[in-house]
Amino acid sequence: MPLPSDEKLIKLSEDLLQQFDTIFGLHPGFRPAHAKGAMLTGTFKPSPAAASLTRAPHMNRESTPVSVRFSDATGIPLIPDNDPNAHPHGCGIRFHIGERVHTDIIGHSTNGFPVRNGQEFLEFLRALAASDPTKLPGSPLEAFLGSHPKTLAFVQTPKPAPSSFAREAFFGIAAMRFTNKDGGSRFGRFRIVPEAGVEHLSDAAAASKSANFLFDELKERIAKGPITFRIAVQLAKDGDTVNDATEQWPEDRTMLDLGTIALTAPMANDAHEQKWTIFDPIPRVDGIDPSDDPLLELRAAVYLISGRRRRAAEETSTAKSAG
Repeated sequence: MPLPSDEKLIKLSEDLLQQFDTIFGLHPGFRPAHAKGAMLTGTFKPSPAAASLTRAPHMNRESTPVSVRFSDATGIPLIPDNDPNAHPHGCGIRFHIGERVHTDIIGHSTNGFPVRNGQEFLEFLRALAASDPTKLPGSPLEAFLGSHPKTLAFVQTPKPAPSSFAREAFFGIAAMRFTNKDGGSRFGRFRIVPEAGVEHLSDAAAASKSANFLFDELKERIAKGPITFRIAVQLAKDGDTVNDATEQWPEDRTMLDLGTIALTAPMANDAHEQKWTIFDPIPRVDGIDPSDDPLLELRAAVYLISGRRRRAAEETSTAKSAG
């Protein structure tokens, strides 16, 4: 995946990464956000209804291999799972369609996003970096939240800890345009729904857990049997905003079942795969196209630049070990 040619987009991406480094510190080889994670492997099987929405190949064949990464928020690799800043959690799904051919879904455990575009995101991160959230009055962060009500609403949305990554739901941030074999198109957002049901902990229950309870539980659970999630799409109605990640659609919108993921094993060579896997928020597959949400191209550039940085850190580390 090449970098975009838009120099302003590249500069904005680099500025965002600099702010993540300022807030969380430099941790070579790790993601600047959602640094702490684990990957599993398994299989996706589409539902009979999937082909009615999209002609994408993985929605029209018997099954497709997948790799899935679960993560805590922040760019701190050792953040405790029960730290309130570890929420919202992340989920990245890669569908391995063919040799070096794949498409991804990226979601997090809060429905929505704090800002609409990259410049707002940079201003938000700068305000966060210049403020102590425990001393909000008079701070740059208070000023930003006061002038951006949707950001304030996202920040104030409850983000409880799940009892397990397998008991958490994840939401696609941006809308996509799905096109079927007959040329019919609908906009929708991905949902990743646990078959075991959503289960959150009280603050007191979360505080009593160990620092790695989610990842420890994940290892124990996968050893006992498959972890399953249903992939769905919340379909937009005519008139729904499809290019603004801060705008959520009503829950009465149709939820179309696309199929089920069964995760069956931990990823082999997990640390290496986490460094080398660069998830892409843009589908880049026939039958699923991005909306014109301004965050999509920016997020793709940020992920690619940070991914190349991770890979370079591992190569440097490997060279030093060999020497």
